[in-house]
This record gives sequence, structure tokens and C-alpha cells, in this order.
Amino acid sequence: MDRINCFKAYDIRGKVPSELNPDLAFKIGIAFAKYINAGKIVIGHDVRKSSEALSDALIKGLTSSGVDVIDIGLCGTEMIYYATPELEADGGIMITASHNPPEYNGMKFVRQGSVPVGYDSGLKEVEQMILNDDLSPLRHEPGDVFRKNIMSGFINNLSKFYDPNKIKPLKVVVNAGNGCAGLSLNALEKHLPIEMIKVFFEPDPEFPNGVPNPLLPENRKATIDAVLSHKADLGVAWDGDYDRCFFFDEKGNFIEGYYIVGLLAKSILKKNSGEKIVHDPRLIWNTVDVVNNSGGSAVVSKSGHAFIKQKMREVNAVYGGEMSAHHYFRDNAYSDSGMIPFLLTMQLMSEENKPLSALVDEMIKAYPCSGEINSKIDNPAGKLKEIEEKYSGGRIDRLDGVSVEFDDWRFNLRISNTEPIIRLNVESRHDVNLMKEKTEELLKLIRS
Repeated sequence: MDRINCFKAYDIRGKVPSELNPDLAFKIGIAFAKYINAGKIVIGHDVRKSSEALSDALIKGLTSSGVDVIDIGLCGTEMIYYATPELEADGGIMITASHNPPEYNGMKFVRQGSVPVGYDSGLKEVEQMILNDDLSPLRHEPGDVFRKNIMSGFINNLSKFYDPNKIKPLKVVVNAGNGCAGLSLNALEKHLPIEMIKVFFEPDPEFPNGVPNPLLPENRKATIDAVLSHKADLGVAWDGDYDRCFFFDEKGNFIEGYYIVGLLAKSILKKNSGEKIVHDPRLIWNTVDVVNNSGGSAVVSKSGHAFIKQKMREVNAVYGGEMSAHHYFRDNAYSDSGMIPFLLTMQLMSEENKPLSALVDEMIKAYPCSGEINSKIDNPAGKLKEIEEKYSGGRIDRLDGVSVEFDDWRFNLRISNTEPIIRLNVESRHDVNLMKEKTEELLKLIRS
């Protein structure tokens, strides 16, 4: 066997116990500690049924290698990103499968300073150590385990990003999706002048109201219904490990992550004029426009958290945003957060004295987009080549899949890292019918 099934491009993720189990978690602990030559590692876990057993096994692996473990318990991924540099640890591990179904679990890894560790930046070596049974302990003296509650420090760290005095007493629907977000929102509530209407707040490993993934249209209804019935100013829903949040305006409309990138760029450049903003290449026109008009400079990067974070460090960007609702902040160890966008959006609505619909409507009219459309096909690489040849009259860019730009519309087509899926994004300038027409045209070709 030359691969372990659950080792993916950015993290570890698989079905429990067939692909990921305590025995493998124990070995991962030993191998990861050895790979980064760790003295101290922070770990935390999400609400899943299998998380505690995996956490216990991981701790055993780490401590048997002479590593001290700071266990922050039930938390969100961004709490690991905060705690790793804050507690001067050599690395951090979050046990989570984010928005996957309940039978899945996984792990996300960072090294010192919360620099991400993906397959090409360390997980491959960890996998090889396990496959080669190269699991002798790093040190012979076992490490210690320290349980630590970091919630107040985490909430305090968020205060760098917003001013509660500039937020109006808004009425906000907050949907935790029975993941872990409710814990942080409860702690944040007393610092905010808002009224929170809480939906699915109790952490529940059964996910009785569906997997917490607001990108699935069927999972949005509860938030929309609550916004409309309470006449709320805003709706926000989080995924399971709450490193992403999703927005609904006061009319209950779901707002594409693409326009939120523009919104946050505008908000951040108010205080950080002239700074660089990193964005992904799937949909770009609105972001570039907003950044230029707000006195910043836009830098494009390949999609995916490892690439965005690396590019942000390279160019010292203040913020990075992906249309998939991952938002990264320099002052947050270049890491993604599901809480900071929530706070910044409320502050921007308050400062501009406009509802969310008014803040995004101009962007949506100026650059209508298809949103990401996935198609499962047999030969994604062949299809990509065929489409590129068909549209060879446009300006072509191959930074991430293929982007083709014409004067009044453009598209990006890329292959999924993890499954036989091709992902399409289309946008136009001020012409929603053209965008729809070109989306249909491309989908017909992709699926033929």
C-alpha cells in the first residue's frame, strides 16, 4: 500500500472507522510530532461522535513521543489558528470533518505560527512514516497534557478587528447548525449591542437539522424562515467547525460568497488604505473593481487555503478572500475565520447605514455571476482541454484550471482536487442574460 485513503490535498478526512480510527490517530500523533520536531502541540476537536476517541488516541501518540499537549477541547478550527501562535506551540491539530456527513471525521494541521500543513507541505512525509512503520518516539520521556479554556482570549483577539461602539443594535439570526459556533457566539454576545435570534444552537453530533453546510440550498431554509418571521436585519449561518460563515440579507436572500469578498475588502481598506488584497481566480471582476476603487491593490492567487495563505505572506496582504466563503486576515496569523466576517459585516452595515441588500445590490448588478456549478464527469482533464480549445478566441489564463476572458463576460473551469468533478463559474459585466446564456452554453458542452 503506497497511500492512506484519508490523506487528502489539504487535510486528513475519511469515514470512521474504516478510513480513520483511533489506531491511525495514534500513529499520526507520533509521525506529525516527529516531522515538525515538536515540543508542544495544541489540539482541539469538533462535536462529532468520533472526535473524543480520536482526540484521546492522538494525545497518546503525541505524549508517547515526548510532546506536551495543550488540549483546548470542543472548539472551532479558528481557535486552533489563534491558540497555536498565542501559546507559542510548535504546531496545532484540529479534529474535524467540517461540513461532511456525521460518519466522517478528519484533522487539519498547522505548524508554528499557524502555517498550514497540507499534502505537499508535510502530510505526505507523515503518511510515509506511517506506511514505513517509522514510528520510534521523538523523545523517551513522555509529554504532559494540559487542559486549557482559551475562550476569553479568543474573544478578546476578535476585538482587534471591529469596534462594538460602531455596531448598531441590529436584529441578527445566527444559525450554528448544531456545530460548535454557538459556544463562541454565546461568549461574544455580551460584547455586542445586537439581538441574537439563535437557531440550532446546541452542539449535537447527530446533526438533527442536516449537516451544517449552508452552501447546500436545502440547508438554507431555516435561516431564511427565521430572518423573515423575525423581520431580522441580517442572517448568518456557519459550517460545522465555523471557519466559514454565510450571509442572508434582510429579505432572506442568500448572498454569494463572491460579493462578500468585495464587501470585506471595502471594509478593511477603510482602515488600511493602499494595502494588498488577495483573491482567488474563479470570479474576479467585482473584487478587482472594489479593491481599486477603495485604494487597495488586488493580487490573484490559486484557490485553496494553502495557496491563499502563502500568497498573503509573500505580498504581506491585509486580507484574502475566496468565493467559497473562506476569509483570511493578516492579523489573525493569516488564517481563515468565520467570526471576523460576521463582525465586520455588521459594522459596515452600521457605518454606511444601509441594509446588506443595498450594500451588495450594486455589485450583483454590475457583475452578475452563476455561482459555482459542479458537474460529475468521467474525464475532467479531457473536458477542460476541449473547452479551452473551443474558447481559444478569449484571453486565456491557466493559474487555476482555465480562465477565459472576453470583453463582456468570462469564465473559470477547474477540476476538483478530491473527486471527478469539474467546477464552473461564469460572470458578465452588467448583463445578467448574457451570463445565464453563457452558463447554459458551457454546461451543455461540459455535460455532453
